[in-house]
Amino acid sequence: MQIDFATSGRILFGNGKVTELPQLVQGLGQRAFVARSKSHPYAQQISTLLQTIDVEAVEYVVQGEPSIASVKNALDQARAAQCDLVIGIGGGSVIDTGKAVAAMLANPGDMMDYLEVVGLGKKIANRSKPYIAIPTTAGTGSEVTRNAVIAVPEKRVKVSMRSATMLPDVALIDPELSMSMSPALTASTGMDAFIQVIEPYVSNGANAMVDLFCRDAIPRAARNLFKAYQDGQDRAAREQMAWVSLMGGLSLANARLGASHGFAGPIGGMFDAPHGTICAAVMPAVMSMNIRALKERASESEAIKRYAEIAEWMTGKAAAEAEEGAEWMEQICRDLKIPRLADLGINRSDFEQIVEKAGHSSSMKGNPVQLTHDEMIEILDLSY
Repeated sequence: MQIDFATSGRILFGNGKVTELPQLVQGLGQRAFVARSKSHPYAQQISTLLQTIDVEAVEYVVQGEPSIASVKNALDQARAAQCDLVIGIGGGSVIDTGKAVAAMLANPGDMMDYLEVVGLGKKIANRSKPYIAIPTTAGTGSEVTRNAVIAVPEKRVKVSMRSATMLPDVALIDPELSMSMSPALTASTGMDAFIQVIEPYVSNGANAMVDLFCRDAIPRAARNLFKAYQDGQDRAAREQMAWVSLMGGLSLANARLGASHGFAGPIGGMFDAPHGTICAAVMPAVMSMNIRALKERASESEAIKRYAEIAEWMTGKAAAEAEEGAEWMEQICRDLKIPRLADLGINRSDFEQIVEKAGHSSSMKGNPVQLTHDEMIEILDLSY
């Protein structure tokens, strides 16, 4: 058994925990770069809150998913103001923007020096400036992951800055902050969180520590995601989904993902669609295809047994067949009104390019079975 586990320096979880922010900030810096969402009511109050402890705030409103241009703009502002501390409060796009800025404030050169695939992919040598990550959605788990996902529109791809030195100093998860999410956003981010505890559990990078997180979180997601979608003020369901999101971040950062995320990266770079929605759109077909391919080519694989366990947790049915989990996943996607790929503006003529790009993704390499070209095309076709 060999495990290399890394996460944020400190994790605080619980309703009302965000009120502890002033105490957490003290001693970390005097000029905070605050990356925040535009509309969240609490995010708009951070600067005022920091004034009570004589910490100056430089605000940057994140609009849309981070791109090279938007992160560079944020970084220029942070450097010009000589910020020595970063706070990110918002969804995954906000958290990732803050993560990239905190890293670049502590490291020389240009962001392209460190980006994977499209950049030089240099090692990030210096630890990021102090960073407090405060998610307002239950989805990406980015507050405990070691990478920032950045879009490169001109190449129609998304790539990462990645290093254990980028892990936030503090992950502050207050489930009450997620209660303002719309049903559509609850569905998209919630499915991302759900999938991020399923894929690591069946991945070829699964390990005993991550298994603990996944076994705990998968049944919670199955019981609570639709409740949170139906009633955004269901405090218990929101708390459970915030926990699932945290477990997903811990899991993907310390194991691997799979084909759902393998497709989501390229599709997200090519089309303007939410990451969680893309993952959800392909997940039922991914599960079904993985189970079929495993039974055909790796019948002794532990992943087959794990898919059956997942089916039991989802359906509440003892001795459920693995395929029943895929069927349950298809039904909840319908219940949550997850769009089909066709609804996201994707054409069948795009399938070949998507498959070609997905084949090179790190997430696809974590899939429990290597899928053939035709199997990947079939997944997209079934999701269309």
